[in-house]
Amino acid sequence: MTIRVLLADDQALLRGTFKILFDSTEDMEVVGEASDGHEAVELARAQHPDVVLMDIRMPGMDGLEATRAISEAEDLAAVKVLILTTFENDEYVAEALRRGASGFLGKGAQPDELLDAVRTVAAGESLLSPAATRALITCFLAQPEPCAGAVHQQLACLTPRERDVMSLVALGLSNDDISERLFVSPLTVKTHVNRAMSKLAVRDRAQLVVIAYQCGLVNATTDRGPSPLSV
Repeated sequence: MTIRVLLADDQALLRGTFKILFDSTEDMEVVGEASDGHEAVELARAQHPDVVLMDIRMPGMDGLEATRAISEAEDLAAVKVLILTTFENDEYVAEALRRGASGFLGKGAQPDELLDAVRTVAAGESLLSPAATRALITCFLAQPEPCAGAVHQQLACLTPRERDVMSLVALGLSNDDISERLFVSPLTVKTHVNRAMSKLAVRDRAQLVVIAYQCGLVNATTDRGPSPLSV
């Protein structure tokens, strides 16, 4: 299966470099290039890519607003957004995830890391770079936001095991890591994750991470686990 990628960055040279990289990779192809957020949303509607590689700082509509527009569009529910930026600070990371991004990677990443990140997001998983993970924890744990009452009610509908799995997802553990810790199969872990996502009406694991931090399922003293890249 070929992963269809839409590039959204205001630097033409950078888009060209990414296009060469993706088009030379057997399982990927670039289906469009956008120089600002408005164009990214329009091309997403026209091309329905699997992944939008989105810059944050763009003229007009920026990448954060474009991410929100894509994630809230019912006809684009299958489109995933991977943020790629030089600005891996807590404000940008948290806001990108709140607006529906499935992953966050710094522009200092190696080509193989970028390709793996696109594959991860296209497969329905979520990904944060180590710097983005640290920023996210800093944002949510240093100044935790109150969890909305509606979300509290939804959390009450989760089983104890679903809450345990959701907490471990938020700590950066993969399904395999969680299965080893809880002594269950990876398939069982995936089932719990999917059920939690369904009950909380979120589109991917990244949104589970946001809710887990906001609602106190994880805290500053919790063991973060062995795998900070995969969430």
